[in-house]
Amino acid sequence: MMPIIRKLLAAAAPLALLAASACAPSFEANVSRFQALPVPEGQSFVIVPTDPRNQGGLEFGQYSSLVSQRLAAYGYRPVDGAGKPDMVVKFDYGVDKGIQKTVSRPAPGGYWGPGWGGFGPYGRRWGYRSSFYYGWDPFGYDPFFNQEIDTYTVFTSYADMQIERTADGKRLFEGKAKARSLDDALPKLVPNLVEAMFTNFPGQSGEEVKITVAPPDKKK
Repeated sequence: MMPIIRKLLAAAAPLALLAASACAPSFEANVSRFQALPVPEGQSFVIVPTDPRNQGGLEFGQYSSLVSQRLAAYGYRPVDGAGKPDMVVKFDYGVDKGIQKTVSRPAPGGYWGPGWGGFGPYGRRWGYRSSFYYGWDPFGYDPFFNQEIDTYTVFTSYADMQIERTADGKRLFEGKAKARSLDDALPKLVPNLVEAMFTNFPGQSGEEVKITVAPPDKKK
C-alpha cells in the first residue's frame, strides 16, 4: 500500500506548489548582468525604448520613470532638456502567451485503505469480499480512474536593459530579468522586474543570480 500512497502524494505535489505560488509573499526573478560601467559621478543619461513602437507611449513612460529613479539613486543623472546625454539607456519589457500545464490529483470522496471484509467468504459490498482480503480495496478507489484534472497557465515575463556610451557607442551594461508567474499583467510584473534588475546594481559581470523582491507591505 505504501507505493500507492507515495504515488498519490506525488500527484498532489504539483497542486501544492501551484497553491503556494498563487499566494506567494514575494516575487522571484533570474537576473543576468554584464557590465563595464564607470564609477557614478553624475553622468547624464536618457532612456529610450528598444522597440520604436513604444516611443512616446504612456505605459513605456511609466516603466522608464522607474528605471530613471533607480539610476539616479545610484548616482547617475537624467539629462536636462535638450542636452546631450553621456549615456543612452535602452529598455524593453514583455510577457509571453503562456504555457498550459496539466496536473492530475485524486478525486475527493474516493475510498482507499485496508479492506476489512464481512464474515465468511462473502461480504456486503457489491456481493463479494473475502474475509481474508487485506490491502487496497479494488472497489473503493482506483488511482487511474478516480482522478480530477487541473490546468493552469504559466507566463514568462522579462525586462531587458542596455546602456551605451554616447561618445563612441560602446556598450557599458547588458542586463536581463526574467520571471515565471500565473499572472500576465505587465503593470504588476514590470516594476518587480525593474527592482530585481537594480538589486545590488550593477552586479558582478557575467553572473546570473536569483533575486527575491519583497511584497509592497514588507519593503518599508
